[in-house]
Amino acid sequence: MTKMSDLQKKDLEYIFHPCSQMKDYEDLPPIVITEGKGLYLKDEFGNTYMDCVSSWWVNLFGHSNDRINKVLYDQAKSLEHVIFANFTHKPAIELGELLTEVVPKGLTKLFFTDNGASSIEVSLKLSFQYYQQAGFTKKKKFISLANGYHGETIGALAVGDVDIFTETYRPLIKESIKVQGPNCFNCPYKLNFENCDAECFIHMEKALETHHEEVAAVVVEPLVQGVAGMRIYSPKYLIKLRELTKKLNVHFIADEIAVGFGRTGKMFACEHAGISPDIMCIGKGLTSGYFPMSIVLMTEDIYKAFYADYFEGKSFLHSHSYSGNPLGCRLAVETLKIFKEENILQTIEKKGNYLRNKAIQLFKDHPNIGEYRQIGLIGAFEFVKNKETKELFPATDRVGYEIYKIALKKGALLRPLGNVIYFMPPYVITEEEIDKMLEICKESVEEYLDQRNK
Repeated sequence: MTKMSDLQKKDLEYIFHPCSQMKDYEDLPPIVITEGKGLYLKDEFGNTYMDCVSSWWVNLFGHSNDRINKVLYDQAKSLEHVIFANFTHKPAIELGELLTEVVPKGLTKLFFTDNGASSIEVSLKLSFQYYQQAGFTKKKKFISLANGYHGETIGALAVGDVDIFTETYRPLIKESIKVQGPNCFNCPYKLNFENCDAECFIHMEKALETHHEEVAAVVVEPLVQGVAGMRIYSPKYLIKLRELTKKLNVHFIADEIAVGFGRTGKMFACEHAGISPDIMCIGKGLTSGYFPMSIVLMTEDIYKAFYADYFEGKSFLHSHSYSGNPLGCRLAVETLKIFKEENILQTIEKKGNYLRNKAIQLFKDHPNIGEYRQIGLIGAFEFVKNKETKELFPATDRVGYEIYKIALKKGALLRPLGNVIYFMPPYVITEEEIDKMLEICKESVEEYLDQRNK
């Protein structure tokens, strides 16, 4: 067992960490972070780490951002929380006004939740109840994509399709209809997502035409299937999906939780396709990584289906104690102001181009990099055993995890997704830091391969 500090020992005495096999912590103890600033985290021993994954994709403008710190402090002095049923407050109202100006057209109403999975639950319930109240009582099912991920509550797992999360709980899950989705790394049509016509949409088309009378909504991660390995696909898929769902009276739910707030180079991923969903879930970067909050946005049509006299029983009865929390709302307002006032989308475009050019230059001839793919400031490389056949390393080898451990020792936090290593840094990262991030990644890959081949 690795030698641990007193704090690490106490952590393991009391805490059950998420997405972890706690036995692994005997060899790699939890790293006790004492402070963060900008791109960097510092641990109890004074070691620093580049936060190359924005602490699970949430941090936009760097840790302990002075501008955001100030509004958090100011809001805490005036109002920290208030019940959101029959009460409201200025930060929530201001957020509603600002947010509806930048989301896809037609999304006019906000429903507050506290995390991404909960927002997915709300979106499913909204769609289901809408159709029940509109007289389409057969519509009780949902369609989602194979390898999709939408969170880990029971309802969210029903529309997800990543076995490591779902397999254990299948007896509890009301499964959605799973449809073969885009897999551009192994495209059966031998095309590229940058120039194809989304030929793979044929699977979704067949499913919708077969099941549309019993389906309330289709749920997708627009443009990027994150947990599946940062699988990027064509905007034309979304265009076709929007057209067909409208035609067949099926809701389109866009899960923008991970890809919203500039991650793909646009404020929201749906903008790449020029489409607007019926329901959109946002979270993660909403409060710049400071506060757990998510929002479900919906059209006026959906909202009106719940607007009636009380005794008609059409109310949407979903709530949580911290709904519409003033601290979170104030942080979200400041996040939107920073985007506008500091030209963040232009910054993402510039830094994204730099990252792409440097990554391709560094990895293009590597025998174990099957593909480097990127959109906005989401970059990922697919680590393969054989570049010609695209054969992957066995899952039992835990290749990504081994590279992750090596990178930590070199001062970079690079979370793996199976055989995929990805970058999703805060927008404050500099070109010099991009260079360093990529160099650490390359060194870690080479060190792993050297150890493997010994």
